[in-house]
Amino acid sequence: MLDARARPAAPEAGALPISALLPENTLKTRVPQEPVERVTRPAPSRYRNEIAKYFVHRSQDCRLCGKCTEVCSYGVHAHPSGYKYFGEPLHHLCIGPSCEKTDHYCVAHCPNGALQVREDPMYQVLGDARWSSDLILATWKMAETGDVPPAGYDYDYECGKSGGGFDRLRFRFPDRPPVALRADEIDTSVCLNKRGDGRPKITIDVPWYGGGMSFGSVSNVTQLSKARAAVAFNTFTCTGEGGFMERMRPYDDHVITQVATGLFGVREETIQRVPIVEFKYAQGAKPGLGGHLLGDKNTPAVARMREAVLGISLFSPFPFHSVYSIEDHMKHIDWIKHVNRRALISTKVSTPTDVDMVAVGSYSAGTHIVHIDGGYGGTGAAPDIAKKNIAMPIEYAIGKVHRFLSDEGVRDKVTLIASGGIRSAYDVAKAIALGADGVVIGTSEMVALGCVRCSRCESGRGCPRGIATTDTELAAKMELDWGTQRLINLYSAWRKVLVSILQRLGLRSVSELRGRTDLMMHLDYTNNGAKTA
Repeated sequence: MLDARARPAAPEAGALPISALLPENTLKTRVPQEPVERVTRPAPSRYRNEIAKYFVHRSQDCRLCGKCTEVCSYGVHAHPSGYKYFGEPLHHLCIGPSCEKTDHYCVAHCPNGALQVREDPMYQVLGDARWSSDLILATWKMAETGDVPPAGYDYDYECGKSGGGFDRLRFRFPDRPPVALRADEIDTSVCLNKRGDGRPKITIDVPWYGGGMSFGSVSNVTQLSKARAAVAFNTFTCTGEGGFMERMRPYDDHVITQVATGLFGVREETIQRVPIVEFKYAQGAKPGLGGHLLGDKNTPAVARMREAVLGISLFSPFPFHSVYSIEDHMKHIDWIKHVNRRALISTKVSTPTDVDMVAVGSYSAGTHIVHIDGGYGGTGAAPDIAKKNIAMPIEYAIGKVHRFLSDEGVRDKVTLIASGGIRSAYDVAKAIALGADGVVIGTSEMVALGCVRCSRCESGRGCPRGIATTDTELAAKMELDWGTQRLINLYSAWRKVLVSILQRLGLRSVSELRGRTDLMMHLDYTNNGAKTA
């Protein structure tokens, strides 16, 4: 069950208790929630030779004096007891030139000049403009340690190298915070139901939850890791389209299930199991194209879940052919509200030019959460031509929707969630400052699990790391406890960064940051584009 913080608020006068609202068959099949601790523990890479930013070269001039092992405080140089020779340096632990300013720089202390530190060639070809190599490696570090990345990974405001969007936005941090706040005084929680309609007032502990990734698009280990991390941080994960496994039952109270246009895997039983149901009208990465699951990912397990034919490519149409107006949308929402009388409703839409009208229409239809999805999200399965050319960037859409809802007088009656390119805790804070209540994350979770951004997500055996796959052999390469811990560590590190941002701004809660564009600046209009701290 949800813990005390997330437990739905007491029903309003005259309302039935939650237990009375649960369908009878749901009460009979509920499974006790498995406890998952919110504890950071080391979760090193699954691979012996992890991709590193720096490569430490030891030449033949080395005389095995052991000086490097004495001075290095990061454990880069290994000299196993009883062995005559040094082992291969642990390159991924090296922080590179940042170490030159310290008194434990191994290159300077080597009496024979046998050491060199240079950028790893693999690092130089990793990533892309939005997900730079530094951002990928920094995310791996956070997933490994649960802490902010060490110096040398450029994990600050400029998280990517896209040259626009969040990468050009900065916070105006004062020289001294207006209020001195301790970390434990900062509230990062978000309420997901502001309508006051007698349904549960669910609160999550962090202003993000996991995005929709279906069983079919990712492995069952990936889905379960996301669900267990959601339990630990008292937030949610979304099943995506296509139903969800029986193995998810212990985590049902932290699961959002999706009703998408293809209605794959949608049954009353799955709707009744969860506290939030999301209508997916469009995905920002491919608006107007519907959903796609190619045949080689439609395995026996997936076909059974989706009630489809084995091996056949599955396409969800665009749009819902039963919804062409707000009134039609209202009928859909009423359907879910009657099937599950405790559920909150989320409406996921892409970001067309009239996304503000769509948002206020969704509120009028009865939704609790308006989820706007920008064009930079999606996995490697989404066509680049769609991701880069159709939907509005989420940075523009957030402010547009926030202002329109405010002008209509309903901003505090609906929860605005943004997604589509949220890569870091800095992006989370920037999205909220632009006007969102919280965000949905997806790719960052995959990177935490070891994704190298190879963009082969659409193929059954395309994912070399067993994350976005339905192939049983590849999926078996990732252990559930390891995947869970990597995501818990990532969430922990993100929350530390977010709390630090709020402390520096003198804000007591993440809700106080919402819409505070006055605390931000755009580098194109400040100091001639110079990087500003």
